[in-house]
Amino acid sequence: MRYSALQVLRNGLTGNKSWKPVWRNPTPKSHYDVVIIGGGGHGLATAYYLAKKHGITNVAVLEKGWLGGGNVGRNTTIVRSNYMLEGNMKFYSHSLRLWENLEQELNYNVMLSQRGLVVLGHSDGQVEALARRGTVSVMEGDDGVLWSREECRARMPYLNHDDARFPVYGALMHQRGGTARHDAVVWGFARAADMRGVDLIQNCEVQGLRIENGKMVGVETSRGYIGAGKVGMTVAGRSGQVAEMAGLRLPIESQVLQAFVTEGLKPILPTVIAFGMGHFYISQSDKGGLVFGGDLDGYNSYAQRGNIPMMEHIAEAGMALMPMIGKAKMLRSWGGINDMTMDGSPIIDKSPVENFFVNCGWCYGGFKAVPGSGDCFAHLMATGNPHPAANRLLLNRFETGRLLDETGNGASPNLH
Repeated sequence: MRYSALQVLRNGLTGNKSWKPVWRNPTPKSHYDVVIIGGGGHGLATAYYLAKKHGITNVAVLEKGWLGGGNVGRNTTIVRSNYMLEGNMKFYSHSLRLWENLEQELNYNVMLSQRGLVVLGHSDGQVEALARRGTVSVMEGDDGVLWSREECRARMPYLNHDDARFPVYGALMHQRGGTARHDAVVWGFARAADMRGVDLIQNCEVQGLRIENGKMVGVETSRGYIGAGKVGMTVAGRSGQVAEMAGLRLPIESQVLQAFVTEGLKPILPTVIAFGMGHFYISQSDKGGLVFGGDLDGYNSYAQRGNIPMMEHIAEAGMALMPMIGKAKMLRSWGGINDMTMDGSPIIDKSPVENFFVNCGWCYGGFKAVPGSGDCFAHLMATGNPHPAANRLLLNRFETGRLLDETGNGASPNLH
Protein backbone atom coordinates (compact mmCIF):
# COMPACT_ATOMS: atom_id res chain seq x y z
CA MET A 1 0.00 0.00 0.00
CA ARG A 2 1.33 3.40 -0.97
CA TYR A 3 0.51 6.05 1.62
CA SER A 4 -1.19 9.21 0.46
CA ALA A 5 -3.59 11.89 1.70
CA LEU A 6 -6.40 10.00 -0.06
CA GLN A 7 -5.60 6.79 1.86
CA VAL A 8 -5.62 8.66 5.17
CA LEU A 9 -8.96 10.28 4.33
CA ARG A 10 -10.52 7.02 3.15
CA ASN A 11 -9.46 5.12 6.28
CA GLY A 12 -10.52 7.98 8.52
CA LEU A 13 -14.03 7.79 7.10
CA THR A 14 -14.24 3.97 7.31
CA GLY A 15 -12.97 3.31 10.83
CA ASN A 16 -9.37 2.63 9.76
CA LYS A 17 -10.38 -0.88 8.68
CA SER A 18 -8.60 -1.09 5.33
CA TRP A 19 -5.00 -0.60 6.43
CA LYS A 20 -2.84 -3.57 5.52
CA PRO A 21 0.01 -5.06 7.60
CA VAL A 22 3.15 -3.01 7.13
CA TRP A 23 5.45 -6.03 6.76
CA ARG A 24 5.24 -9.82 6.63
CA ASN A 25 6.07 -12.21 9.46
CA PRO A 26 7.91 -14.92 7.48
CA THR A 27 9.28 -18.27 8.54
CA PRO A 28 13.09 -18.30 8.24
CA LYS A 29 14.48 -20.00 5.15
CA SER A 30 17.35 -22.46 5.41
CA HIS A 31 19.77 -20.18 3.54
CA TYR A 32 20.10 -16.54 2.53
CA ASP A 33 22.61 -14.68 0.43
CA VAL A 34 22.96 -12.15 3.27
CA VAL A 35 21.99 -12.36 6.94
CA ILE A 36 21.93 -9.15 8.98
CA ILE A 37 22.12 -9.61 12.75
CA GLY A 38 20.17 -6.83 14.44
CA GLY A 39 16.77 -5.38 13.53
CA GLY A 40 17.35 -1.79 14.54
CA GLY A 41 17.81 1.25 12.33
CA HIS A 42 21.23 0.25 10.99
CA GLY A 43 20.27 -3.33 10.19
CA LEU A 44 17.00 -2.42 8.49
CA ALA A 45 18.62 0.40 6.52
CA THR A 46 21.36 -1.98 5.37
CA ALA A 47 18.80 -4.51 4.16
CA TYR A 48 16.85 -1.81 2.36
CA TYR A 49 19.86 -0.42 0.50
CA LEU A 50 21.10 -3.93 -0.36
CA ALA A 51 17.78 -4.55 -2.09
CA LYS A 52 17.27 -1.12 -3.61
CA LYS A 53 20.76 -0.18 -4.77
CA HIS A 54 22.42 -3.55 -5.29
CA GLY A 55 19.54 -5.85 -6.22
CA ILE A 56 20.29 -8.29 -3.39
CA THR A 57 16.89 -9.34 -2.08
CA ASN A 58 17.55 -12.81 -0.64
CA VAL A 59 18.25 -11.15 2.70
CA ALA A 60 17.15 -11.85 6.26
CA VAL A 61 17.25 -9.40 9.17
CA LEU A 62 17.35 -11.30 12.47
CA GLU A 63 16.13 -9.55 15.62
CA LYS A 64 16.12 -11.23 19.03
CA GLY A 65 13.12 -9.15 20.18
CA TRP A 66 10.95 -6.84 18.13
CA LEU A 67 12.05 -4.49 15.39
CA GLY A 68 13.29 -1.24 16.88
CA GLY A 69 13.38 -2.53 20.46
CA GLY A 70 17.03 -1.65 20.99
CA ASN A 71 19.01 1.58 20.87
CA VAL A 72 17.11 3.03 17.92
CA GLY A 73 14.10 3.35 20.24
CA ARG A 74 16.15 4.51 23.23
CA ASN A 75 17.82 7.78 22.24
CA THR A 76 17.19 11.51 22.01
CA THR A 77 16.41 11.48 18.25
CA ILE A 78 18.96 14.14 17.24
CA VAL A 79 20.05 14.41 13.60
CA ARG A 80 23.11 16.51 12.72
CA SER A 81 26.28 16.83 10.68
CA ASN A 82 28.67 19.23 12.41
CA TYR A 83 31.85 17.17 12.71
CA MET A 84 35.38 18.37 11.93
CA LEU A 85 37.66 15.42 11.20
CA GLU A 86 37.77 14.29 7.58
CA GLY A 87 36.45 10.75 7.99
CA ASN A 88 33.54 11.66 10.27
CA MET A 89 32.70 14.87 8.45
CA LYS A 90 32.33 13.18 5.08
CA PHE A 91 30.27 10.32 6.50
CA TYR A 92 27.80 12.36 8.55
CA SER A 93 27.38 14.86 5.72
CA HIS A 94 26.45 11.94 3.47
CA SER A 95 24.02 10.64 6.08
CA LEU A 96 22.32 14.01 6.52
CA ARG A 97 21.75 14.31 2.78
CA LEU A 98 20.06 10.91 2.83
CA TRP A 99 17.90 12.03 5.78
CA GLU A 100 16.68 15.02 3.81
CA ASN A 101 15.15 12.85 1.07
CA LEU A 102 14.20 9.88 3.23
CA GLU A 103 10.47 10.52 3.53
CA GLN A 104 10.04 10.79 -0.23
CA GLU A 105 12.21 7.73 -0.84
CA LEU A 106 10.45 5.51 1.70
CA ASN A 107 6.98 7.00 1.19
CA TYR A 108 6.82 7.20 4.96
CA ASN A 109 6.67 10.12 7.37
CA VAL A 110 9.77 9.81 9.58
CA MET A 111 8.90 13.23 11.06
CA LEU A 112 12.26 14.80 10.23
CA SER A 113 12.23 18.29 11.73
CA GLN A 114 15.23 20.40 10.69
CA ARG A 115 14.59 22.89 13.44
CA GLY A 116 18.28 23.66 13.90
CA LEU A 117 20.87 22.65 16.48
CA VAL A 118 22.57 25.31 18.61
CA VAL A 119 25.90 24.56 20.30
CA LEU A 120 26.65 27.11 23.01
CA GLY A 121 30.05 28.62 23.75
CA HIS A 122 30.85 29.81 27.28
CA SER A 123 34.29 31.35 26.82
CA ASP A 124 36.28 33.18 24.17
CA GLY A 125 38.18 29.97 23.46
CA GLN A 126 35.00 27.96 22.97
CA VAL A 127 33.55 30.54 20.61
CA GLU A 128 36.74 30.51 18.55
CA ALA A 129 36.53 26.71 18.36
CA LEU A 130 32.88 26.95 17.26
CA ALA A 131 33.82 29.46 14.56
CA ARG A 132 36.40 27.02 13.23
CA ARG A 133 33.93 24.14 13.31
CA GLY A 134 31.36 26.20 11.43
CA THR A 135 33.89 27.19 8.77
CA VAL A 136 34.89 23.56 8.25
CA SER A 137 31.21 22.55 7.96
CA VAL A 138 30.59 25.18 5.29
CA MET A 139 33.68 24.01 3.37
CA GLU A 140 32.26 20.47 3.40
CA GLY A 141 28.98 21.73 1.93
CA ASP A 142 27.05 21.69 5.19
CA ASP A 143 26.10 24.77 7.18
CA GLY A 144 27.17 26.71 10.24
CA VAL A 145 26.38 30.24 11.39
CA LEU A 146 28.10 31.86 14.37
CA TRP A 147 25.81 33.80 16.70
CA SER A 148 27.11 36.64 18.85
CA ARG A 149 26.31 37.04 22.53
CA GLU A 150 23.62 39.56 21.64
CA GLU A 151 22.06 37.29 19.03
CA CYS A 152 21.97 34.42 21.54
CA ARG A 153 20.20 36.60 24.09
CA ALA A 154 17.65 37.78 21.52
CA ARG A 155 16.98 34.35 19.99
CA MET A 156 17.05 32.27 23.18
CA PRO A 157 15.66 34.40 26.03
CA TYR A 158 14.75 31.28 28.00
CA LEU A 159 18.42 30.44 28.76
CA ASN A 160 20.43 31.57 31.77
CA HIS A 161 22.80 33.86 29.88
CA ASP A 162 24.47 35.52 32.89
CA ASP A 163 25.34 32.56 35.10
CA ALA A 164 28.59 33.47 36.83
CA ARG A 165 30.14 30.08 36.03
CA PHE A 166 28.68 29.47 32.55
CA PRO A 167 27.93 32.79 30.82
CA VAL A 168 26.83 32.48 27.19
CA TYR A 169 29.45 34.11 24.94
CA GLY A 170 28.09 32.92 21.60
CA ALA A 171 26.82 29.89 19.73
CA LEU A 172 27.06 27.94 16.49
CA MET A 173 23.78 27.34 14.69
CA HIS A 174 23.61 24.20 12.53
CA GLN A 175 20.35 24.97 10.71
CA ARG A 176 19.98 21.62 8.92
CA GLY A 177 20.27 19.73 12.20
CA GLY A 178 17.19 18.74 14.16
CA THR A 179 15.25 15.65 15.20
CA ALA A 180 13.31 12.74 13.71
CA ARG A 181 10.85 10.21 15.09
CA HIS A 182 12.86 7.10 16.01
CA ASP A 183 9.99 4.60 15.73
CA ALA A 184 8.92 5.99 12.37
CA VAL A 185 12.45 5.59 11.00
CA VAL A 186 12.38 1.89 11.96
CA TRP A 187 8.93 1.33 10.52
CA GLY A 188 9.73 3.17 7.31
CA PHE A 189 12.88 1.17 6.58
CA ALA A 190 11.21 -2.11 7.66
CA ARG A 191 8.26 -1.54 5.35
CA ALA A 192 10.46 -0.54 2.43
CA ALA A 193 12.82 -3.51 2.88
CA ASP A 194 9.91 -5.95 3.17
CA MET A 195 8.35 -4.58 -0.02
CA ARG A 196 11.59 -5.51 -1.82
CA GLY A 197 11.52 -9.11 -0.59
CA VAL A 198 13.66 -8.91 2.53
CA ASP A 199 12.61 -11.29 5.33
CA LEU A 200 12.29 -9.52 8.69
CA ILE A 201 12.45 -12.21 11.35
CA GLN A 202 11.59 -11.16 14.90
CA ASN A 203 12.06 -13.15 18.12
CA CYS A 204 15.05 -14.87 16.54
CA GLU A 205 18.11 -14.60 18.77
CA VAL A 206 21.51 -15.39 17.30
CA GLN A 207 23.20 -17.83 19.68
CA GLY A 208 26.28 -18.76 17.69
CA LEU A 209 28.17 -18.23 14.45
CA ARG A 210 29.23 -21.12 12.27
CA ILE A 211 32.70 -20.74 10.75
CA GLU A 212 34.35 -23.32 8.48
CA ASN A 213 37.94 -22.96 7.25
CA GLY A 214 38.03 -19.34 8.34
CA LYS A 215 34.85 -18.48 6.44
CA MET A 216 31.46 -17.52 7.87
CA VAL A 217 28.80 -19.93 6.59
CA GLY A 218 25.79 -19.30 8.81
CA VAL A 219 24.26 -18.51 12.18
CA GLU A 220 22.82 -20.61 14.98
CA THR A 221 19.59 -19.06 16.23
CA SER A 222 16.78 -19.74 18.68
CA ARG A 223 14.75 -20.74 15.61
CA GLY A 224 17.32 -23.10 14.17
CA TYR A 225 20.37 -22.90 11.93
CA ILE A 226 20.32 -20.44 9.02
CA GLY A 227 22.96 -20.66 6.31
CA ALA A 228 24.37 -17.47 4.84
CA GLY A 229 26.66 -16.37 2.04
CA LYS A 230 27.56 -13.26 4.05
CA VAL A 231 26.78 -12.13 7.59
CA GLY A 232 26.63 -8.52 8.76
CA MET A 233 26.59 -7.44 12.41
CA THR A 234 24.58 -4.35 13.44
CA VAL A 235 23.86 -4.94 17.13
CA ALA A 236 25.03 -1.68 18.77
CA GLY A 237 25.95 -2.26 22.42
CA ARG A 238 25.99 -6.03 21.96
CA SER A 239 28.72 -5.87 19.31
CA GLY A 240 31.42 -7.20 21.61
CA GLN A 241 29.31 -10.22 22.55
CA VAL A 242 28.38 -11.16 18.98
CA ALA A 243 31.94 -10.61 17.71
CA GLU A 244 33.18 -12.89 20.46
CA MET A 245 31.12 -15.69 18.91
CA ALA A 246 33.39 -15.32 15.88
CA GLY A 247 36.51 -15.33 18.05
CA LEU A 248 37.07 -11.59 17.67
CA ARG A 249 37.85 -8.98 20.28
CA LEU A 250 36.87 -5.53 19.03
CA PRO A 251 38.32 -2.23 20.34
CA ILE A 252 35.05 -1.26 22.02
CA GLU A 253 33.42 -1.11 25.44
CA SER A 254 29.70 -1.12 26.22
CA GLN A 255 28.43 1.61 28.51
CA VAL A 256 25.04 3.03 29.43
CA LEU A 257 23.78 6.40 28.22
CA GLN A 258 20.63 7.72 29.86
CA ALA A 259 17.91 9.91 28.39
CA PHE A 260 14.88 11.60 29.93
CA VAL A 261 11.55 13.16 29.00
CA THR A 262 9.27 15.53 30.88
CA GLU A 263 5.52 15.96 30.84
CA GLY A 264 4.04 17.61 27.78
CA LEU A 265 4.39 21.39 27.69
CA LYS A 266 3.33 24.15 25.34
CA PRO A 267 5.93 24.96 22.63
CA ILE A 268 8.84 26.70 24.35
CA LEU A 269 11.98 25.31 22.69
CA PRO A 270 12.16 25.78 18.90
CA THR A 271 15.63 24.27 18.39
CA VAL A 272 17.91 21.59 19.78
CA ILE A 273 20.38 23.08 22.27
CA ALA A 274 23.72 21.65 23.38
CA PHE A 275 25.35 23.00 26.55
CA GLY A 276 29.00 23.84 25.98
CA MET A 277 30.20 23.49 29.58
CA GLY A 278 28.62 20.17 30.41
CA HIS A 279 27.46 17.17 28.44
CA PHE A 280 23.80 18.18 28.22
CA TYR A 281 21.47 18.52 25.23
CA ILE A 282 17.76 19.20 25.03
CA SER A 283 14.91 19.50 22.54
CA GLN A 284 11.12 19.47 22.62
CA SER A 285 9.22 16.59 21.07
CA ASP A 286 6.11 16.91 18.93
CA LYS A 287 4.11 15.74 21.94
CA GLY A 288 5.47 18.63 23.99
CA GLY A 289 7.84 16.73 26.28
CA LEU A 290 11.35 18.06 26.83
CA VAL A 291 13.75 15.31 25.74
CA PHE A 292 17.26 15.58 27.17
CA GLY A 293 20.38 13.60 27.98
CA GLY A 294 23.96 13.96 29.08
CA ASP A 295 27.06 11.94 29.73
CA LEU A 296 27.73 8.22 30.01
CA ASP A 297 27.14 6.56 33.34
CA GLY A 298 30.83 5.75 33.44
CA TYR A 299 30.93 1.99 33.90
CA ASN A 300 30.66 -1.03 31.63
CA SER A 301 27.18 -2.54 31.56
CA TYR A 302 24.61 -4.28 29.38
CA ALA A 303 21.67 -2.99 31.46
CA GLN A 304 19.19 -0.67 29.75
CA ARG A 305 19.01 1.58 32.78
CA GLY A 306 21.30 4.04 34.53
CA ASN A 307 22.28 5.20 37.98
CA ILE A 308 20.91 7.99 40.16
CA PRO A 309 24.15 10.03 40.48
CA MET A 310 24.20 10.54 36.70
CA MET A 311 20.53 11.52 36.77
CA GLU A 312 21.42 14.18 39.34
CA HIS A 313 24.41 15.35 37.29
CA ILE A 314 22.31 15.77 34.14
CA ALA A 315 19.53 17.53 36.07
CA GLU A 316 22.09 19.95 37.53
CA ALA A 317 23.42 20.78 34.06
CA GLY A 318 19.89 21.36 32.80
CA MET A 319 19.07 23.66 35.69
CA ALA A 320 22.28 25.64 35.22
CA LEU A 321 21.49 26.20 31.55
CA MET A 322 17.71 26.58 31.71
CA PRO A 323 16.34 27.05 35.26
CA MET A 324 12.73 27.13 34.09
CA ILE A 325 12.73 23.39 33.38
CA GLY A 326 12.86 22.80 37.15
CA LYS A 327 9.09 23.33 37.21
CA ALA A 328 8.45 20.47 34.77
CA LYS A 329 7.74 16.94 36.00
CA MET A 330 10.02 14.25 34.61
CA LEU A 331 7.91 11.36 33.33
CA ARG A 332 10.48 8.67 32.62
CA SER A 333 14.08 7.84 31.88
CA TRP A 334 15.73 5.05 29.94
CA GLY A 335 19.18 3.81 29.04
CA GLY A 336 20.75 2.75 25.77
CA ILE A 337 23.79 0.48 25.56
CA ASN A 338 26.50 2.33 23.65
CA ASP A 339 29.37 0.53 21.95
CA MET A 340 32.18 3.00 22.65
CA THR A 341 35.33 2.83 20.52
CA MET A 342 38.77 3.96 21.63
CA ASP A 343 38.58 7.11 19.48
CA GLY A 344 34.87 7.82 19.67
CA SER A 345 34.25 7.09 15.98
CA PRO A 346 32.45 4.16 14.29
CA ILE A 347 33.66 1.08 12.44
CA ILE A 348 32.23 -0.12 9.09
CA ASP A 349 34.52 -2.79 7.74
CA LYS A 350 35.24 -6.40 6.88
CA SER A 351 36.36 -8.55 9.80
CA PRO A 352 39.30 -10.96 9.84
CA VAL A 353 36.73 -13.75 9.34
CA GLU A 354 35.88 -14.08 5.67
CA ASN A 355 32.31 -13.06 4.77
CA PHE A 356 31.72 -11.55 8.23
CA PHE A 357 31.23 -7.77 8.25
CA VAL A 358 31.05 -5.46 11.28
CA ASN A 359 29.13 -2.25 11.77
CA CYS A 360 29.69 -0.97 15.30
CA GLY A 361 31.29 1.61 17.60
CA TRP A 362 28.66 4.30 17.10
CA CYS A 363 29.15 5.81 20.55
CA TYR A 364 26.70 8.75 20.71
CA GLY A 365 26.20 8.96 16.94
CA GLY A 366 24.09 5.92 16.11
CA PHE A 367 20.69 7.47 15.43
CA LYS A 368 21.87 10.34 13.23
CA ALA A 369 23.91 7.82 11.23
CA VAL A 370 21.08 5.39 10.38
CA PRO A 371 20.63 6.07 6.62
CA GLY A 372 24.33 6.73 6.01
CA SER A 373 25.35 3.61 7.92
CA GLY A 374 22.87 1.44 6.02
CA ASP A 375 23.96 2.80 2.65
CA CYS A 376 27.69 2.43 3.38
CA PHE A 377 27.39 -1.00 4.99
CA ALA A 378 25.26 -2.29 2.10
CA HIS A 379 27.88 -1.00 -0.36
CA LEU A 380 30.64 -2.76 1.55
CA MET A 381 28.76 -6.07 1.77
CA ALA A 382 27.69 -5.99 -1.88
CA THR A 383 30.97 -4.89 -3.47
CA GLY A 384 33.62 -5.81 -0.92
CA ASN A 385 34.94 -2.24 -0.98
CA PRO A 386 34.37 0.62 1.47
CA HIS A 387 31.90 3.30 0.43
CA PRO A 388 33.72 6.58 -0.40
CA ALA A 389 31.90 8.26 2.49
CA ALA A 390 33.12 5.64 4.98
CA ASN A 391 36.63 4.84 3.76
CA ARG A 392 38.19 6.15 6.97
CA LEU A 393 35.90 4.20 9.32
CA LEU A 394 38.01 1.04 9.09
CA LEU A 395 39.03 -1.41 11.75
CA ASN A 396 42.76 -1.21 10.99
CA ARG A 397 43.01 2.44 12.02
CA PHE A 398 43.59 1.22 15.56
CA GLU A 399 46.68 -0.61 14.31
CA THR A 400 48.01 2.16 12.09
CA GLY A 401 47.31 5.02 14.49
CA ARG A 402 45.05 6.89 12.04
CA LEU A 403 42.41 7.55 14.69
CA LEU A 404 39.39 9.81 14.27
CA ASP A 405 39.39 11.42 17.70
CA GLU A 406 36.90 14.29 17.47
CA THR A 407 37.18 15.26 21.14
CA GLY A 408 40.93 14.73 21.48
CA ASN A 409 40.54 12.53 24.55
CA GLY A 410 42.85 9.74 23.42
CA ALA A 411 42.21 6.04 23.83
CA SER A 412 39.62 6.38 26.58
CA PRO A 413 36.17 5.22 25.48
CA ASN A 414 34.52 6.48 28.67
CA LEU A 415 35.52 10.04 27.68
CA HIS A 416 33.91 9.91 24.26
